[in-house]
Amino acid sequence: MSGEPRVWRFGDDVDTDAIAPGAYMKFGIDRMASHCMEGLRPEFASSVRPGDVVVAGRNFGIGSSREQAPEALRHLGVSAVVAVSFAGLFYRNAMNLGLAVVVCPRAGEIDDGTTARVDLANGRVELPGLRQSFDCEPIPAFLLGMLRDGGLIASLKRRLHSVVTP
Repeated sequence: MSGEPRVWRFGDDVDTDAIAPGAYMKFGIDRMASHCMEGLRPEFASSVRPGDVVVAGRNFGIGSSREQAPEALRHLGVSAVVAVSFAGLFYRNAMNLGLAVVVCPRAGEIDDGTTARVDLANGRVELPGLRQSFDCEPIPAFLLGMLRDGGLIASLKRRLHSVVTP
């Protein structure tokens, strides 16, 4: 069970300064990510495991347009952020950087520490230990492809390469 993705639960209005504190913007991603969410959950950056899922309430990623916020989560290995709603700029930055973000109206019902799997293609969050699942907004196919490629730049490079290479 220890290898299963687990949920890190946060509330409403988690802003980009909480996700990527401004005091660390001048440093590289390693140092900046090591302070991710420290004001809300000091243990987060040192304890989150690759594949874990961040779950939140409304307005996740409000605040500045800093793309370092989704970059820090992705750098730490977070596989997806599931929230009731997202700030528009955070949503766009996350997708562009290859971090899956899923709108799930019932995200508030998912408890911290629960084992979770996010089915991006079908728009579903599954909680296998509880035999429960929640329907979410499906991610459009073109964005799923971009996520599979690793983000916007990687996707554009792949598309350009396939056009140039016969």
